[in-house]
Amino acid sequence: MVNFGKKLMADRIPEWKGYYINYKLMKKKVKQYGQQLQQGEKDRRRVLKDFSKMLDDQIEKIVLFLLEQQGTLAYRIEKLGKQRAILAEQPDISAIAELREAYREVGLDLIKLLKFVDLNATGIRKILKKFDKRFGYRFTDYYVTSRSNHPYSQLQQVFKHVGVGAVVGALSRNLADLQERQGSYLSIYDQPSTALKDPIIDMINSSVDKLTRSTNFLRFLGQHALIVGEESPSTAEEEEIEDQKYHFMSLMLNLVNTFLYMVNTYIIVPTADDYSVSLGAASTVCGVVIGSMAVAQIFSSVYFSAWSNKSYFKPLIFSSIVLFLGNVCYAMAYDMNSLSVLIIGRLLCGLGSARAVNRRYISDCVPARIRMQASAGFVSASALGMACGPALAGLLQWKFKIYMVTFNQSTLPGWLMAVAWLLYLVWLWISFKEPNRANEVNDTQQVPASVQRADIDKLENGLAQPLLRDSESKQEEDEDEEVDDSEEGAHDSRKPATSIGSAYRLLTPSVKVQLLIYFMLKYAMEILLSESSVITNHYFNWNTSAVAIFLAILGLTVLPVNAVVGTYISNMFEDRQLLMVSQITLLVGIIFSFKITSTYSVVQYVSSALVTFVSAEVLEGVNLSLLSSVMSSRLSRGTYNGGLLSTEAGTLARVVADGTITAAGYLGIGKLLNVTLLPSLVICAASITCTFLTYNSLF
Repeated sequence: MVNFGKKLMADRIPEWKGYYINYKLMKKKVKQYGQQLQQGEKDRRRVLKDFSKMLDDQIEKIVLFLLEQQGTLAYRIEKLGKQRAILAEQPDISAIAELREAYREVGLDLIKLLKFVDLNATGIRKILKKFDKRFGYRFTDYYVTSRSNHPYSQLQQVFKHVGVGAVVGALSRNLADLQERQGSYLSIYDQPSTALKDPIIDMINSSVDKLTRSTNFLRFLGQHALIVGEESPSTAEEEEIEDQKYHFMSLMLNLVNTFLYMVNTYIIVPTADDYSVSLGAASTVCGVVIGSMAVAQIFSSVYFSAWSNKSYFKPLIFSSIVLFLGNVCYAMAYDMNSLSVLIIGRLLCGLGSARAVNRRYISDCVPARIRMQASAGFVSASALGMACGPALAGLLQWKFKIYMVTFNQSTLPGWLMAVAWLLYLVWLWISFKEPNRANEVNDTQQVPASVQRADIDKLENGLAQPLLRDSESKQEEDEDEEVDDSEEGAHDSRKPATSIGSAYRLLTPSVKVQLLIYFMLKYAMEILLSESSVITNHYFNWNTSAVAIFLAILGLTVLPVNAVVGTYISNMFEDRQLLMVSQITLLVGIIFSFKITSTYSVVQYVSSALVTFVSAEVLEGVNLSLLSSVMSSRLSRGTYNGGLLSTEAGTLARVVADGTITAAGYLGIGKLLNVTLLPSLVICAASITCTFLTYNSLF
């Protein structure tokens, strides 16, 4: 990823260059402050005072220029309004066309101003983050709180598009009226169905969305996937390279792999307790049966992520074969009367989890212009698989034998998935196209050997970094490097993380809190889903079909809930506000799920389950959306990327939750519900507390 200092220099408007944040100067000052503190030339209080004043001055420069430009735009719109009033009395088609173009010119200048604000807002966030990394992650909370809450706040002018809404409204109304009704007296309100939207207004709205970090449904789903790609290519050559790597059918095969894996995960949930009992174990052993897949996935995510550095086809082939064998073992365990074979089958299924490959393929091989759609497809495939799994289990209620092989509600899910993975394997072998990595290798031939050795890790991980050609350009780049404030060299600061430990060291406290939240919500969801068959059978005598319908309904809420949040709610509130509210709602759902009285009704269970599941879904989307925007760029690629970290956190939560179910079963089924809900309650309360403590840094 291009570092921000270079991006600022490349994207700024030349005639406005004196009004942008002086990011290079501030970065040097941060470095000087660190040296002065070490040498005792300044104390911490003086450093904080000097840095605050410098940043205040920079923000004031930006805001005063912003207000000046807003005034200029308002004056121009006012003048155009007077011309429009004259044309309303004496329509002239050519004059109306000229007026429309004049409005469009105002719109283009407004877009320039919005990009100016966006670049400066990003610069402020980055320099605060850089200062925190060097001095203890404490200054941002103070600075943002004191400046944004003050009645004379200039910081709010940068982070909020003050006055833009009125300008956009005026431009929208006038352009829409003038576009197709030149010389007509009809208003857009008279023919709303035929009103055409001007592309300039679309561009303005996109700029406003980016500035306020609001989002539509597609972008929200894409961020939900936590697929962090490089920035959009800046040259036609790079776009051509991306197009050469992209293959539609290969993308579809990755999405189908995601769908089938989620079906495979949840298709056994309604029948796992019955299967365990039929093999002589307690019904609560279903926790181990379900969770063994997650245990194996903790390890498979790492080796599949590493494998995808070299190939995508081979790990997908391996994944399909292992999943086929795992499902055969799962199905054959019934006739072999072996709980061990059952668990081995699920472990093999977990070892075949190629979700890390699916994520990496979208991040590395899908062109930037459609990467968000592909990311949304990844999330949609996961959600549909989660809903289809239990639904299919509810349909597989037959019982028959072929030779010595038994087919019933317990074994049919295994046989069905084995056939599905076999068919997928054939389709994969015929249709998948390995991306062309030759461009990445050829780049090394154009660079001196000394630089090749230094950059070999980047090239192996598929990173397309600009390579230095002489010592002078190297020195300039080192000065402008977007470094992490550790003891790493500037060159190393651009490498992806090479281990879980190095990836963990790149996490700020706010990101760690978000991973804790992800762990918490996955734990709560796994407890709800995995023990549903045992709980509903014990309290309500539900059969497998009833449990399957209930779980399928829960799964089907995923896309509608994300549609509402991504389309409407996230445009009205900040991510951190939604983060806090959804956690509190989840806490309420957990509390309401406890069995306190002597009776436990279906209404209480179903309503509390819906509140818990829906709030967890909202929380997951908002949490990963926020996480994708604040996580270090070094975690966007390589084996130990942000997607892997979140996957490991969620998978670990599932393992712990399923283990809790089995352990709590020794206390008796009557105590299972409350005992398993108690850890959810404690972890949820802890995550709310941590979110409150880091709230001001979540921006």
